[in-house]
Amino acid sequence: RVEFVQSGGGSVEAGGSLTLSCEASENIMNSHCLGWFRQSTGKEREEVARKYTGDTSADYAESLVGRFTLSQDNIKNTLFLQMNHLKPEDTAVYFCAADRRLVPDSTPCEFNYWSRGTQVTVSS
Repeated sequence: RVEFVQSGGGSVEAGGSLTLSCEASENIMNSHCLGWFRQSTGKEREEVARKYTGDTSADYAESLVGRFTLSQDNIKNTLFLQMNHLKPEDTAVYFCAADRRLVPDSTPCEFNYWSRGTQVTVSS
């Protein structure tokens, strides 16, 4: 079973930046999908970004385009989320996730492996 070790969360002032890391215990870089999600207190979990295997770029939640960037290090089995120009409404617990099913490339993502989450707090 894949285990994730997250790092990079914490507190930052509005306008600041953070980079989240998610290192997997085994190779997940060939997963059908990789993604980041977040959940704020009292709200449902929302998707931040997702990337299909083989794609050169990720898809982002509309409100985050231009501020957040998903990237990966295939050698270190690590997924990153670069977050810039942070806002108080970005405060949430952030999770990385992988869909490791062996399915056709066109199959929609269903994430079946999740990290435990890390807190990001943005103060105004």
